[in-house]
Amino acid sequence: MRLILNLIWLVLCGFWMAIGYVIAGIICCVLIITIPFGLASFRIANYALWPFGRTIEPRVDAGAPSVIGNIIWIVFAGWWLAIGHIVTGIALCLTIIGIPLGIANFKMIPVSLVPLGARIVPVD
Repeated sequence: MRLILNLIWLVLCGFWMAIGYVIAGIICCVLIITIPFGLASFRIANYALWPFGRTIEPRVDAGAPSVIGNIIWIVFAGWWLAIGHIVTGIALCLTIIGIPLGIANFKMIPVSLVPLGARIVPVD
């Protein structure tokens, strides 16, 4: 079932979301000081391609720099991304077939809001 949901996700919205996150990651990596944000964008892009069967968990070794980075991320990009995921998730939940995809979109809100200090792991 995860394979089918991931394939539907990839076709309908995952590919485009991943492209957006990759473009943001490239821009962040070009600007040297924002490389940690670029790496976080690449991780989110990977998650946006194939979300079913994976989840987000906090890193226990993340410290104060990740908190400061997350505050900067929220101010400049995080809340825009979270709003985008909320709107897309609501739109996907309007149809029966789109409900699991909308829930997956809601599941991406925490990592798009505060990506530093989180990691994406398999559910199993």
